[in-house]
Amino acid sequence: MIKEDHTTEMKPANTQIPDLKQSKKISSEKPKEGLAILIGKNLSELQKKLGTPARIDESMYGYQWYIYNQGHKNYLQVGVENKHVVTIFALGQNLDVAPFEIGQPVEEIFNTQFIDTNINLEYKGNTYRFELNDTDLNLRPMVQLGDIYVQLYFDKFTGNLSSVRFMNAETLIKQRPYELVYSGILIQAPALAKELQRAIEEDTEQEIFDITNVLRARHKLNELIWDENTAEAAFKHSKDMSENNDFSHTSKKFGDLSKRLKTAQVVYKAAGENIAANYTDGPAVVEGWLNSKGHRESLLNKDYSYLGVGVYQKYYTQNFIQKTEQ
Repeated sequence: MIKEDHTTEMKPANTQIPDLKQSKKISSEKPKEGLAILIGKNLSELQKKLGTPARIDESMYGYQWYIYNQGHKNYLQVGVENKHVVTIFALGQNLDVAPFEIGQPVEEIFNTQFIDTNINLEYKGNTYRFELNDTDLNLRPMVQLGDIYVQLYFDKFTGNLSSVRFMNAETLIKQRPYELVYSGILIQAPALAKELQRAIEEDTEQEIFDITNVLRARHKLNELIWDENTAEAAFKHSKDMSENNDFSHTSKKFGDLSKRLKTAQVVYKAAGENIAANYTDGPAVVEGWLNSKGHRESLLNKDYSYLGVGVYQKYYTQNFIQKTEQ
């Protein structure tokens, strides 16, 4: 199991946040090539460069994910809000994420980029400071390149860059991936209608499924097949954890994984489960699982052939299945 918590703290008016103009800063230029240059571009420019997406997913942050899933080595999610690109999640090994490369050694990145424990920014008259802890710095630090913020997801088991997320300032503030101290008004993600909330959850389930298969392909493993009954069991467990504030593999009401799968009429030879809570979204939670030994073993288990994913609010469940006919 894996949980992630970020605290948003409101500083009193008389507490000083460093003056950004006086802060020591190493100048890092905005990229002039690669996917990063799409941040801020309009929808027509995006589609001219990348074509029509495989599908369009909803998100809880006001933008829609344009999913480009034409092959595991080109997997890409582009966030579009008000017909402009506001964020990009790049996972495929063939993607141009300049000035970085998917698979690049972590040591090389630390030697060539200025990575700080604090990210300071001003936006619409408000001041924000994101504070990165040791885990953040070692597994998912942030680099500022001009007006683009770049979150780097490292694979600690290989020592390489696993994926990259580009964001504009507003998206970074909405998502709050690190502990945040701010002065002024905090930009919030939009309130969601119940119908949209479930659509977001279903889309996130599909993204987690896709990203899992991209990572398995990267490690030369078989692609998993979606199993609807298993997904239903996973969703019910996420909902149960959320409604009862009980983050556990064993439900007080519905039992352990084997009992829950039996209730869902899933026949299997072997099964495994990953759970998580309070992650930003699907890409963040899978990268979190990848860096946790037990969860990674499930993600990259060569014997599993089926997967069901269930998301309810910010609770996530993956159920992996090896079926008896194998």
